[in-house]
Amino acid sequence: MTNIKVALSGGPAELTEQHRDWTVGSIGDVAKVSFGAGYEHFSHEGEFTTTSGGDQVPVFAWCGRTRVAE
Repeated sequence: MTNIKVALSGGPAELTEQHRDWTVGSIGDVAKVSFGAGYEHFSHEGEFTTTSGGDQVPVFAWCGRTRVAE
């Protein structure tokens, strides 16, 4: 399985910078980041950005949140 490096944008302000660099298996996937008592969801909407290392990566924008079932 290929891991594609992506940049996450939006979501809770408390989501630390260490969670802002993420990998997905496919650009069509939804990135689910475990955060607090749930998951933050991010999806690709066509935007790309250039990292400080010069790599161009897709930007996954925040698109919702789900809570962990108890």
